[in-house]
Amino acid sequence: MKWIKGLLINLQFFTSIPIPYELPMDRAHLEKAIKTFPLLGLIQGGIYSFILYFILHWTPFSDLTAAFAVWLAGIVLTGGIHLDGWMDSSDAFFSYRDQRKRLEIMSDPRTGAFGVLSVIVLLSARFLFIYEIIQLIHPISYVLIAFLPFFSKMVMGGLLLTVRAAKKEGLGTMFKEASNERTLFIYPIYILILLGITSLLQVDVVGGILFFIILSILALLYLQRKIISWFGGLTGDVLGASVEGTELLLWMTLWLWHYFAMG
Repeated sequence: MKWIKGLLINLQFFTSIPIPYELPMDRAHLEKAIKTFPLLGLIQGGIYSFILYFILHWTPFSDLTAAFAVWLAGIVLTGGIHLDGWMDSSDAFFSYRDQRKRLEIMSDPRTGAFGVLSVIVLLSARFLFIYEIIQLIHPISYVLIAFLPFFSKMVMGGLLLTVRAAKKEGLGTMFKEASNERTLFIYPIYILILLGITSLLQVDVVGGILFFIILSILALLYLQRKIISWFGGLTGDVLGASVEGTELLLWMTLWLWHYFAMG
């Protein structure tokens, strides 16, 4: 039951899906929320794949419409919570100030020019990748799209556990304090189950999943070092920015995969 409530906490915090329940926010339930981060991503990715398949196969609408619908779903479904972190972190990073000043900039509710420009670039690049993937769509594309947020949320959990907090308060700190060294043991089990299921499909699916795993690990290792040097530690905004950055990297990878591996 705690696992279900942990997933509902994630849906309540990180999506715009209405959860009309008052959920317990104690350490045990927050730890279960961290353990179910990848499942949250799988729900999101499944919605993206369903929307794409529905429009392409059951409606007369164009590929451009399908791309826009998936692109928009990524914004609406999350309520823009991670995009807000991307903009705040971009404002702080491109200020080229010291760590203390960067944390102050992230705490400022106003959005600066760098935040606006960075989110335009992020969303434009994502739309390009989605649209061109649709142009080269393959049956296994729907499976791979479904697992994009799965891996970005896995990176989020990894960062939350392995990178020290930059502040003593905030959403990121609250989740971090609920974790322990055993929290992420479930993540490799998720991956093994995923590989076992996808191995029953096509070899290309397994190859794509393995590539996603490698890239996610590299992204985690890179961000672990850079977050400390850039910001002095983890904040909720930095965590959101990391999710958006990792997901964009995986969209780009899938885009290149369609050109060079499935073209």
